[in-house]
Amino acid sequence: MKLKYIALAALLAGATACEKTVEPKVYSYLTGDNAFITLSDAKAAVNGVYSRLKQPSGRSDAWMYYAGFQVTISDLTTDIGHASSGGDVGLMSECQWAPANTYLAFAWQHQYKLVTDANIALYHIPKMTALTDDQKTQFTAELRFLRALGYVDLTDAFGPVILVTEETVAKNESSPDYTASIAPSPVADVNKLIISDLEYAAAHLPVNYVSNPIYSTNDIGRASKGAALALLCKLYMREHEYQKALDLTTQVMTLGYDLYPSYSGLFAEKNKWCQESIFYALADPLTDAVEIMNHFGPLNNPQVTDRWQYFAVTWYFWNTFSDQDDRKQMFYYDYIGTDGLHYMQSPDGSTKPPTGYYYMPDVATKKFADPNGSTTYYDGHVFPILRYADILLSRAEMINELSGPTAEAINLINRVKGRSHAPLLGDATTFTKDALRDAILQERGWEFFFECKRRQDLIRMGKYETVVNKYLKTVNLTQTISMPRDKYFSYPQAQVDMNHSLNNGDRRN
Repeated sequence: MKLKYIALAALLAGATACEKTVEPKVYSYLTGDNAFITLSDAKAAVNGVYSRLKQPSGRSDAWMYYAGFQVTISDLTTDIGHASSGGDVGLMSECQWAPANTYLAFAWQHQYKLVTDANIALYHIPKMTALTDDQKTQFTAELRFLRALGYVDLTDAFGPVILVTEETVAKNESSPDYTASIAPSPVADVNKLIISDLEYAAAHLPVNYVSNPIYSTNDIGRASKGAALALLCKLYMREHEYQKALDLTTQVMTLGYDLYPSYSGLFAEKNKWCQESIFYALADPLTDAVEIMNHFGPLNNPQVTDRWQYFAVTWYFWNTFSDQDDRKQMFYYDYIGTDGLHYMQSPDGSTKPPTGYYYMPDVATKKFADPNGSTTYYDGHVFPILRYADILLSRAEMINELSGPTAEAINLINRVKGRSHAPLLGDATTFTKDALRDAILQERGWEFFFECKRRQDLIRMGKYETVVNKYLKTVNLTQTISMPRDKYFSYPQAQVDMNHSLNNGDRRN
């Protein structure tokens, strides 16, 4: 199997015209026979799979899988996210997607790139004679975690999907069939692979990489035991396996994680990793920069200049924060712009700003546009995929689903609220199960905006249609969400055209 082809071609130039093209000079081929030989080869293959988490779109952009496509198909399709730029991203933010939407195609493409690269490495690494058994086990556990993450994202978005593994790689090595029409597997079958992968990863990954015998430095950002347990917890929550999810939170809470002291400090660009970090997509402005600040940063702001406010939060959502909540200050909601205009929210009922004012259609977040961070085009913001606050709120949710409101559930929620000085919840006896579920959903929105969780939270709690349609009605947009149709997105049209076993059926067409 040819993995990579490196060549150099030159044109012979005459005095007046090009005469002919020189045949490409081949410097090297990377194949299944020579690409997986040394320990360095194995590490490079594993690191390449991690790099998919911030893989550019391939269209001269460097915005990440998570901070780009995942945000678009999760937060942007709810009451939280908004894009005023129009086009396909604008259609997503107005919940008007269709099979031909570019962002559905991008999401599918990059989720499968993550899965496919993991499968290729999982096929080759166990056969490498240069590796010790411990090295093979470590690399296999990391790769199985990353494959599981890709499949969680795929099944969250599309439900039944095409199931490919390292066995698929083996089959394609011996007898490839590039015209095969493969039917999607039921979510339950994909879940079996995810659970198997994550249980293996949890059993074989270290808690951290301090003094690790395989990686010479403390490699923060790699998959860990806590990451595998946390992702498995999220899967069981999705499937309403409440006791299994609750038991996993108990395990994660013994591993030494804690909340970072301040919400703003948690998202400072310089804070690459801390006690709250379970699994993040890392970046550095000098070595592997990303383009997050450009897409999340504010318009014409004097501190964070020349940014696009491409992904922004709805005023509808921002106005739900308490004034005492530190998280409300994590936005560029009122400032004098570089053009001298006063940028602010439109007062109720006002549409035309007076001279000297600009009414913003939405509000940019500081979460991924730190005013004290990078000022260059490419930045070093990390993206949180799993963090400890999620485990605390997940545990509160599971307790409530199993036992109704309890003092422990309230205390867990108030730990997260207290970090941001938000008004605390009262005694458990003042809540019904439904009321506390609503409070947890609201708290998760405030805590995890633009962390690719809102749509999944709404669907899991049975609130997607009511919450999002209420928002759409309030802002005078068509109420488009209809369940169960919209539990999953349409399969991308290009995939349906290539594989007739994919059928949008009752999904949007």
